[in-house]
Amino acid sequence: MNRTVLITGASRGIGRAIALAFAAEGDRVAINYHTNEAAARATAADCRALGAQAEIFRADVACREDVFAMVRTAEHTFGPVEVLVNNAGIAQQKLFTDITEADWRRMTGTHLDGTFYCCQAVLPAMIRAHSGRIINISSMWGQTGASCEVHYSAVKAGIQGLTMALAKEVGPSGILVNAIAPGVIDTEMNALLDAETRAALDDETPLCRAGRTEEIASAAVFLAGPGSSFITGQILGVNGGFIT
Repeated sequence: MNRTVLITGASRGIGRAIALAFAAEGDRVAINYHTNEAAARATAADCRALGAQAEIFRADVACREDVFAMVRTAEHTFGPVEVLVNNAGIAQQKLFTDITEADWRRMTGTHLDGTFYCCQAVLPAMIRAHSGRIINISSMWGQTGASCEVHYSAVKAGIQGLTMALAKEVGPSGILVNAIAPGVIDTEMNALLDAETRAALDDETPLCRAGRTEEIASAAVFLAGPGSSFITGQILGVNGGFIT
């Protein structure tokens, strides 16, 4: 479709799948990463193999200066960002009473601050164009809460609140803001769970399996496409029926 698409945390997992999906659509793909440059370069190479323009952009999304510098560089390279996918994230399982202030700050910085900074950085150009799509990656745990993941659940719920409020604010400017709330997805992050836990999660999912990263990517492409032109402020659950 020849749009400029910026995806944060796109070196692996869900972000990588989203980058490849937009590359397959013919979009220009700006791949954000923080530390894993080799993985980001591999994602970019795979996007180019699909015939798309793709470049990598390093930034810690928890740092406002990094984010604004990244967006300026991406816009200089590809033109104004027309689709933003806020995907960068971290996870941690810990008893609530054991969560340190550093744990809390790192979680809120990556998820909430990062989403806030990236939205602020791309919105001026979107408002001028009276067009744009912002897609935030949340989680079903932001809807139901997860034991031993209170800080993760809290920030994912915050992303959903940001999504709904921002959609109302920028809707008159022709900008659509939505979120995807994945269920249990087969990623490196969830691969750290023990076999018993993964089996239990499969059993709780009506489709009896974990989701694939490509299934989240398909939802992102839909929310960025013409078929979603009257959808904004929504939280799209892609969870195999875990939450209804």
